[in-house]
Amino acid sequence: MNPAIESYPLEQRPPSLPPIHSVKLTVNGTETELQIAPWTSLLDALREYMNLTGTKKGCDHGQCGACTVLVNGKRINSCLTLAIMQEDAEITTIEGLASTGGGLHPLQTSFIERDAFQCGYCTPGQICSAVGLMNEGKAKTTADIRELMSGNICRCGAYTNIVDAIEDVMNQKNA
Repeated sequence: MNPAIESYPLEQRPPSLPPIHSVKLTVNGTETELQIAPWTSLLDALREYMNLTGTKKGCDHGQCGACTVLVNGKRINSCLTLAIMQEDAEITTIEGLASTGGGLHPLQTSFIERDAFQCGYCTPGQICSAVGLMNEGKAKTTADIRELMSGNICRCGAYTNIVDAIEDVMNQKNA
């Protein structure tokens, strides 16, 4: 312990955090128990402890959307939540979107068909966000899609094709 803190009376000392904490996460349908620091973000738990590197670390401040995953079907920035906060949740990453038979999710297929990526760095977050957008059911128009996807940045500027890919899947679903 820090000698400066030890000089304080016991009742005035700040609480100490355990160095590691056991966390059970259900990711892509599989429950995994991790031994991590309580301040570990969900993003870091996925990438560093579970080797699910499809979820990208962009800004690490919740501003770019590269780390978007689904928690109970809703999209979140995984860099802004602690892993321990998601113990009772169903977490889906880009790796978990494909069907159990190995087929791609319709949005993954549509992104390929529409060439909705250039460098590809933002693509996992874009696709997870689009799945969440469709789950929310609020997007009815192209303008709605643009607005509701505005939390996901594409530095390459593939926005037109991204919106087209989402519209294609939404139109198939509504047909």
